[in-house]
Amino acid sequence: MTMTMATGNLAAHDRQILQAVNGGASSLSFVGSGFIVLCYLLFKELRKFSFKLVFYLALSDMLCSFFSIIGDPSQGFFCYAQGYTTHFFCVASFLWTTTIAFTLHRTVVRHKTDVEDLESMFHLYVWGTSLVMTVIRSIGNDHGHLGVWCWEQRGQTGKASTEGILLAGVVHFITFYVPLWGAILFNGFTYFQVIRMLNNATRMAVGMSERGYQLDARADNMKALNRWGYYPLILIGSWAFGTINRVHDFIEPGHKIFWLSVLDVGMAALMGLFNSIAYGLNSSVRRAIYERLDLDPLFWVQQAVCTAALTGLQLPDGFWPEKLRRWFPCSSKSRGQQQESELVSLKIQDPQ
Repeated sequence: MTMTMATGNLAAHDRQILQAVNGGASSLSFVGSGFIVLCYLLFKELRKFSFKLVFYLALSDMLCSFFSIIGDPSQGFFCYAQGYTTHFFCVASFLWTTTIAFTLHRTVVRHKTDVEDLESMFHLYVWGTSLVMTVIRSIGNDHGHLGVWCWEQRGQTGKASTEGILLAGVVHFITFYVPLWGAILFNGFTYFQVIRMLNNATRMAVGMSERGYQLDARADNMKALNRWGYYPLILIGSWAFGTINRVHDFIEPGHKIFWLSVLDVGMAALMGLFNSIAYGLNSSVRRAIYERLDLDPLFWVQQAVCTAALTGLQLPDGFWPEKLRRWFPCSSKSRGQQQESELVSLKIQDPQ
């Protein structure tokens, strides 16, 4: 979607570079968001309401990236197919981030437990708003006047073409960048309140608890604070260059800055990858993967320690640290029994 807006009056060689940047970055986002979608479909333990919102976010990112890859901005019909579909799903993507922020705020700050009852309202809000913004964007554009949406501008030259470019740019800014920055401000304000509430709760817990618990609580909360702090920054980083590029288009509609267009296209196309890493690759997803595929990196260290102990292999002093030996006691239990005990401990420590 940002691809068709960024090309403008660039030369054919520069357009090819932008197309390659868009294709490569969109492919990474498609793989990343597709991975989160696949995890949700495969692992039943992830099908909780909180991760269901992440699934809808990843699905929107995946479809946005998919249509960005297959669209051909040099042809009228495919230009519109790319423009409308990517616009719809990109708007849906950042709107789903607001539902995640709203859910976290309602649960942590307002102590409400009715968020699951709001799922139908979330769908109406996200898909309905995305559809309205996409329909409004179509005003003043038809197959005879492509404006800045696509690379070719059929029969539009001089003053008429400039007016068309400005009209399409204004409509695009209103239907995409205005709600985008509204979502960024909402997310930032919401996470600020959540982080402040968590900090206050941590200070209260630290004042009433033993020192060992204090350190654990502070460590856990700092992890959560660091993760939540990235969420608003993803949208800012993905669309800051695009916003600057659109403002530049208003000031100088006939002039394009190539390096700015590259950053615009590349960062916007990577939004799905950033979202999949920040929202999707959490501890629950990693645990589900480890349990299915035995990808726990410490598992192989444990096997090496146990093998050396059971076979009587003499290793140099200091080869295995003493702490490591205590972490991995060797016994004759079967591997299935070991995994069962590990799962039980995980359930006790983390009810999620």
